[in-house]
Order: sequence, then structure tokens, then C-alpha cells
Amino acid sequence: MKPRIEVVAIDCLMVRLFDTIDEANMPWMLAASQRLRAAFGQQLIDLVPSYTTVMVQFDLLALSPGEARARIASALTDLQVDSTAAGQRHEIAVWYDPSVGPELALLAQRNGWTQTQVIRHHCERDYQVFALGFAPGFAFMGLVDERLAMPRLATPRKRVAAGSVGIAERQTAAYPAASPGGWNLLGRTPSTLFDRERDGYSLLQPGDRVRFVAVERSTFLNLGGDDTPLELSA
Repeated sequence: MKPRIEVVAIDCLMVRLFDTIDEANMPWMLAASQRLRAAFGQQLIDLVPSYTTVMVQFDLLALSPGEARARIASALTDLQVDSTAAGQRHEIAVWYDPSVGPELALLAQRNGWTQTQVIRHHCERDYQVFALGFAPGFAFMGLVDERLAMPRLATPRKRVAAGSVGIAERQTAAYPAASPGGWNLLGRTPSTLFDRERDGYSLLQPGDRVRFVAVERSTFLNLGGDDTPLELSA
């Protein structure tokens, strides 16, 4: 691994650690993020880890771009993975049903599976949270079984309900709030994924792992879920 520093803005640098997305990257991304936070201290404005990069925004009144580069280089010298450091593991309940996940039946038909088989394959592994983006609390997770991979919809929906769980290519995610979206929807979770009163706001953070757990409609409703059917024309 040979980190590269790229300019994003006069007060923002991108540290590129890898060139391809891989679950094995995440321990290194977390280690780099920890080192960089410590190196910049109070001069750090924001730090955003992603699939292969870490964006560092610094206080330009306190550090010159050259000094920021020097701190990054020093922080990443002899970088090692901390085997004891790991994100949290979450189990997220999902009600899988065509009324809230219209692509559930489509994915089953495409593979010659029952809908129950689709659900089982989606729930059978832990997913790595790679990055947050698109909307507050929207966590990009992966990698799903290749047989579950589906391209984004050619025409995004104008409105996807909060909690909707879907797939795009080999990634999976849950919408933290109602918004437009083009992911293939399989179901809906009652979990609150973004809360301004929560420390860190987002339930999920890069480095966390998520296991989806299928629940019945009654359980979904008892947990506070909204079973309003998705408007397919939206």
C-alpha cells in the first residue's frame, strides 16, 4: 500500500490508500483515520473515510497545505492495523414483502428462486459499512452475494419510503429518510438510521458490520414500522 495525496480544495486533501473496493481494506481505512485524527487534533475540520480514500479537511488559518501534507505523510508512516479495533455489529430487522419491496419478486423470478430464498441469501452474511453518503445516515454496505446483484433502476423513483432496504450492484443499503432513489427494493426496516439527538447522528458508521434479520409484519409494526405500500408510480 502506497498512499497518495490528492488535492480536493485549498483546505482539503484526499488520501488514497487503495484503488479497488475490497472488504479487506476497511481495517486499514480505520487505522489511517485514527492516525490522521490524532495527527491533526484541533486543526482537523472534518475527516471522511470511504471505500478507498480518506478525505481530510483542515483549518487553513492554523496549517498551510504543505504542513497538512507533512502531517499526513508522518501519520501514515509504518501504518499498522490494530487487530483489537473494530466497529460495532448491528442486527437490523427487515420486513421483506413485495408491497414495500417490489424488486423482491423480480429478483426471485430472475434467479429461479422463491422469495424466501432471496430473503435467506440477503440475510445470510454480515455486511461491511464502507461509507456514508447520498443522504445523512445512508450507509453503503457490501458485498452482497453476486447472485443478488442488480443494476440501479434506469429511472429512479421520485419517492422511496424511509427504511426501505435495497440493492444496487453488489451493495446494499437502507434509506434513512424518504427521498428519491434508484435502488432495487426488497423490504423495509423500522430502525431509525439517522437521529439528530444521537451521538454521531447516524446509527451506522464506516467499519461497522450489519446483519439483516427477517421479521414478520406483526413484529415490524410492533417495532414502529410503517407498512404503507410503496407507490410504484412515485
